Amino acid sequence: MSHGSVDHGANVAYGAHLTNDENPSHPFNSQIKWEVARWAKLCRATSTAFSDLLSIDGVSEHLGLSFKNANELNKIIDYELPTGHPKFKQEQVIVAGESFNVYYRNILECIKSLYGDPNFARYLTFAPEHHYTDKDQTVCLFHDMYTGKWWWNTQKKLDQHCLGGTIIPIIISTDKTQVTMFRNKSAYPVYLTIGNIPKKICRKPLHGGHILLAYLPTTHLKQITNKASCCRSLANLYHACLSRVLAPLQHAGLEGINMHSGDGTLRRCHPLFASFVGDYPEQLLATGLKFGDCPKCDVKKDDMESNMVPLHLRKIGEVLDALVALDQGNLAFVRACATVGIKPVIHPFWEKLPFTNIFQSVTPDGLVKHLLAWLEAACGATEIDAHCRWLPPNHHIQLFTKGITTLSRVSGTEHAQICCFLLSIIIDIHLPNNLNTGRLLQAVRGLLDFVYLAQYPCHTTETLQLLDKALDLFHENKLIFVDLGIQNNLNLLKLHAAHHYPLMIMLFGSTDNYNTEYTERLHINLAKDAYHATNHKDEFAQMMHWLKQKEKILTKFISLEKLTTDYRATHFRDALACYIAQQSQGNDSAPLRGHTLDVLAHDIHFPFHRLPVFHKVKWCSVDAHGHGNACITLDSVHAKPQCKFGSRLIARRSDTALVRLGANSKDLREFRVGQVQVIFTLPPKSIPLLFPPTIRLPTHLAYVEWFTLFSPAPDRNSGIYKVSRSLRGGDTMASIVSIADIERSVHLIPRFGVMAQREWTSDTVLEDCDSFWLNSYIDRYTLSMFR
Repeated sequence: MSHGSVDHGANVAYGAHLTNDENPSHPFNSQIKWEVARWAKLCRATSTAFSDLLSIDGVSEHLGLSFKNANELNKIIDYELPTGHPKFKQEQVIVAGESFNVYYRNILECIKSLYGDPNFARYLTFAPEHHYTDKDQTVCLFHDMYTGKWWWNTQKKLDQHCLGGTIIPIIISTDKTQVTMFRNKSAYPVYLTIGNIPKKICRKPLHGGHILLAYLPTTHLKQITNKASCCRSLANLYHACLSRVLAPLQHAGLEGINMHSGDGTLRRCHPLFASFVGDYPEQLLATGLKFGDCPKCDVKKDDMESNMVPLHLRKIGEVLDALVALDQGNLAFVRACATVGIKPVIHPFWEKLPFTNIFQSVTPDGLVKHLLAWLEAACGATEIDAHCRWLPPNHHIQLFTKGITTLSRVSGTEHAQICCFLLSIIIDIHLPNNLNTGRLLQAVRGLLDFVYLAQYPCHTTETLQLLDKALDLFHENKLIFVDLGIQNNLNLLKLHAAHHYPLMIMLFGSTDNYNTEYTERLHINLAKDAYHATNHKDEFAQMMHWLKQKEKILTKFISLEKLTTDYRATHFRDALACYIAQQSQGNDSAPLRGHTLDVLAHDIHFPFHRLPVFHKVKWCSVDAHGHGNACITLDSVHAKPQCKFGSRLIARRSDTALVRLGANSKDLREFRVGQVQVIFTLPPKSIPLLFPPTIRLPTHLAYVEWFTLFSPAPDRNSGIYKVSRSLRGGDTMASIVSIADIERSVHLIPRFGVMAQREWTSDTVLEDCDSFWLNSYIDRYTLSMFR
């Protein structure tokens, strides 16, 4: 059996070698050899493929590699590179006469590895903080875990026992779907992170904010034929394994251990179990509750559909008292557990963990799956799938060309992608028996608003009120699903769990601290950033902000004739002439309009026949604190003609965007939707011939065709704005705008009517349809803007 400590000897020897030889690539003698080894291990090349590559004559010699195949590289890594994380150890747990292997690391060493990582040193938080949006400190902010009430409450309890300790919140996440095979036995992983590390680091697995803590055994125990006994044995196996893994927290959490953070500071630290992240079945397994029960409160099953029943967390004290009855015999133990509503689990892993309330620690799960099934039953799979197939492309939209009703094993990411357009595709669908479509739209709108609001990376007491308001909107209209015959009642656990979100956010911070996608590769999300209302002095790591637009495609010179035909920029010459006439009057002059502008534009002659044209504009993120990816695409707008890729014809794409007309970014009257047909820049040599020398011109421009201005209010039922093509004398209205005035992409949903036109396609629907709904659900920022 191997020990679970870090190989400090190897680390010291490695460091000594660096000191003596000053070779940062050791044990390889050059940077290129280090990079080859890194590529072999991190870029999913198989050992056989890598060995075959090195076996090609001259490859290894030309690179000067000290290894000839994958096995030799493995030996160098195993014996000459230091270990950053503790080693795994193996132990056996016996349940129902069968032994099971559990592989795990020493949890205290794992915590020290995260807490003492120099890369995290300047981002760690060591104490809870109150953040506010106003000087009077009336509106609280909740984002990272240290802004939540759990840390404050637990710090007070700890100080009563041991004053001055630093809390390390332990976050455990499990995912049964990520199964790893070991010697024909399956296991599923348990991951560990700590709440001291900002969530923006933890959400990016490649940054090392999580550690694989253990592999737990999974088995069906088929030798136990009684179903109840089998379920009880499985639960006991689960808790026996996790108890073994988490046992060191019992003493360390209460008495503390001295730990060095990455900057060398020594503190007395108390690792305390804070949050358990898992889906509903694993929540039941962790809490010991029965299927259908709420893992957090004692609500009755018949009251789950109500939004009026008060919520009371299960009483952990009563449950712990019932667990003590095990000493009185099996029958007394079973009866005591039944009285408090839990299964008779022997020594659950949280029983002896200090300051732990498992019912408070479990986090609620999502509710989109129910909604999709209801809408399929209400609107018909054929019509929903047809609407999905005809959606135009957008940076934020995943096109489901075969529809969404036939999808199986839909992931959380796919659910999120479907939510981006779900409400918009059902607006014009008629319900059977002439039932009120408005009730359905408002019920769906309430749930989608709730889902988007719950995903905000920073909450205030005001946004938590909006969460309740969105849920109230659903409950006011939810009986439409009963009237349609889809549900007999709405006593559904996931709907009930939504009521726990505001409390969880106040306790543990925003939901991205503990969502079930912790262990997946996470993407950068956009959101309404309530944090900007603060004085910007508090530590909120890795803030995101929008950069100036950057084009990321090779420049091409296109003739003006091709812009009209291939790019369908029908009024490009007239629009550019008007733009030049207007800009020549000076940046601060009043806008020219009507006949005056037409006369000046008529006299404009272009000193060029071709223009540099770009096919894409990207909005990118920057990491303000230096621990993120250098360039992450947050949004993009495409404007490219039809082209061939091999034998395949790639359709033309002209995205729609939100264009800023004025300086007020909070007023929708200062914005307008336009379809970007061409992205271009003027030839530098032509600029002195067209403009006075005092004129400051933007570098990049766009030709856009306009949609109508926003109405004073959105549609009453859906809360979505309607736009249509702007015409003058039956012709499309178009203009030249600066790329800097394009705020972001927007997604338009065709108004399908009672039955969508079968000849429409995703590639041509923006031209075929005249009237559209503006999809406010493509991301949280858009939702907040159009609320």
